[in-house]
Amino acid sequence: MGLVKTAIRFAVPLPKVEAFDRYLFVGPHPDDIEIGAGATVKKLTEMGKHVVFLICTDGRFGDGASHGVTGDDLAALRRQESVASASQLGVTDVRFLDLCDGAGYTEAALEQGIAETLAAVQPDLVFAPDPNAKSECHADHLAVGCAVRKLVCFAPYDSLMRARYGVPASPVKGVAFYMTARPNRFVKTGRRLTAQMDAIFQCHKSQYPEGSPEADALRLYLKLRSIQFGFRTLSSGAEAFRVLGQTHLHCLPESGEIG
Repeated sequence: MGLVKTAIRFAVPLPKVEAFDRYLFVGPHPDDIEIGAGATVKKLTEMGKHVVFLICTDGRFGDGASHGVTGDDLAALRRQESVASASQLGVTDVRFLDLCDGAGYTEAALEQGIAETLAAVQPDLVFAPDPNAKSECHADHLAVGCAVRKLVCFAPYDSLMRARYGVPASPVKGVAFYMTARPNRFVKTGRRLTAQMDAIFQCHKSQYPEGSPEADALRLYLKLRSIQFGFRTLSSGAEAFRVLGQTHLHCLPESGEIG
C-alpha cells in the first residue's frame, strides 16, 4: 500500500459499522436488505440500535409471477412478506416508497423519497447496494445505490437539502454498501446466519418457494459467504461491506482503493 493510502487509513479511519445508534437500510426490492445484510441487521437490533428499513420498489415483477401471482396482488403480497421478514430480524419500522419495480420511476422521484426518509429517520449510517460492483446490472439496484451515494453526501448540508428536496439536513456519517465486491469492513455475525435464513426463506416465499432451485442456490451462497468472511475476521461467520465516511466520499480519491 502506498504512503498516501496508509496515511488515510490512520488520519481518516473508516467508520465502524457497529459504532452508531441510528441506521437506515435502503433496499431496491423486498428481500434485498435481508440477502445483503440480514445477519448484520439482526446483530444491530440485538444491540439495541434503532434500525429502519426503506424499500423503494413494489416488487411487482418478481418471481411470484411464475407462480400465478402478478401485478397489484404480488406487490401487496411482497409488502406483507417484507414486514414479516423485518420482524424476524428485530425491525418494526418498515417504510415503502411503492415505486414501480423494473425502474418504472424517475430519478427525481426516487431521490425525493429517499431524501424525505433521511429527514424523518435522521440516521447516522445508511446501507444500500453497491452501484460500483462490476457485475451489477439490475437497473433498480444501480439506481438506488447511486441515489443513496448522492444523498449521503448531501444530507448534512441543511441549505442544500432544503433547496433541492424541501427537507432538513440529517446527521449522516457515512454509507455502507452491501452486495459489494470490494469490502473494507467486516461485521462478525456468527449464529445470526440462521435468523437471516429464516427471514428470507420463511417469509419471502413468493420469491423462494421451499425446495426451489433458486432457494437452494441462495442458501448455499449465503452459507459460503458467511464462512469466507468469517475466516477474514477469525469468527464463525461474518458479513462484509464497503464503508465510506463523509470525508472519503468527496475529498479522498485514494480511499476508493482502500480495501
